[in-house]
Amino acid sequence: MNSDNDAKHSAGPDSTPTAKPNTKIRIIEDAEATGETAAAYDFWRAGSGRQQVPGIIKCFGARPDFLRRVIEFGNTVHFSEGHLSRRYKELIASYVSYLNRCPY
Repeated sequence: MNSDNDAKHSAGPDSTPTAKPNTKIRIIEDAEATGETAAAYDFWRAGSGRQQVPGIIKCFGARPDFLRRVIEFGNTVHFSEGHLSRRYKELIASYVSYLNRCPY
């Protein structure tokens, strides 16, 4: 390993991360979420139909007012019909996540 950063983001033999990345953004996990943050997570769950809140949503947990706007914007951009159907948008998003080795 060349640096501390390499150690934090090392990958196992199957190219999956072996450790949670160290970030400067405070991630608020579900168990820690209270008040407006918990309500924003519930708002996301209600709209997505999923129970596990992904990390990309949790990184906005410290600013629940902004998080709600991000969710609404994302729903408008990603899930409204336009030049591309939702199906193709989901396909593109899944492929980009795969290329970036992103779990969500």
